[in-house]
Amino acid sequence: MFEDVKRQVGVANRILAEVGFASGPLASLGHISMRVPENPNRFIVKGRGYEMDALPRIRPSDMVVCDLDGYLVEGPPGAMQCFEVKMHSCMYRDHPEVQAVCHVHPRFATMMSVLQARLVPMCQEGAQIVRRPLPVWEHFRIVQTDEDGTGVAALLGDARAILLRGHGACTAGNGLEQAFMTMFNLEEQARMNWYAYCAAGPDHQGIPEELLEERNPTRTELPHFKDSESVIGRGPRAGGVWTYYTDLIERRLKEEGL
Repeated sequence: MFEDVKRQVGVANRILAEVGFASGPLASLGHISMRVPENPNRFIVKGRGYEMDALPRIRPSDMVVCDLDGYLVEGPPGAMQCFEVKMHSCMYRDHPEVQAVCHVHPRFATMMSVLQARLVPMCQEGAQIVRRPLPVWEHFRIVQTDEDGTGVAALLGDARAILLRGHGACTAGNGLEQAFMTMFNLEEQARMNWYAYCAAGPDHQGIPEELLEERNPTRTELPHFKDSESVIGRGPRAGGVWTYYTDLIERRLKEEGL
């Protein structure tokens, strides 16, 4: 069932490896999932138990279908859910608006969580994600129980990201693109915060609130863009990053005959 969604989720998990979230000692760690649009009580995530259990080589056929209690509904023979399936199932169960969930162990976000240093806006990419202090899950263990999954889901509130102390981060979105891009930009903010932490100490400056409040005029209001109305819906937009990586992984899957 749900072959199209399995392919989308398989591609998304490969992207985690492509951007460095799942490489080296992290090659088999991390997962991104998607709620099935036509069946919101089901979601698809990467499984476990394969001979080649690593995200750089994961296949769409390695995805598994789970219910909102984290039980396996469908999957390849011998496969099981990812170990932290409760992080996904509880998020979908308790947040009907969430359509995709991502959990990885990005190095800079993980390091800053251990230092207990608040991430502050340091650059354009993802500034709004860290504009307010991010919730932090104050446990080091992996999220395997319903109690822990419920706790992580409760922390989300109206945020789009949660830090897990020494254990990476979890992001949620209205689709795979938003869940991934939130994680991608969160790690960029964490990287910039680490550089500033090293250069200026833990009390380093961030972008001031008054600058974060600045707003640009719409492009149609600007005379030099008056003829661009027909392309405004097409870009440029941050989605170009997601489109680039999905196209790259699709090409590789086709080369592999998948």
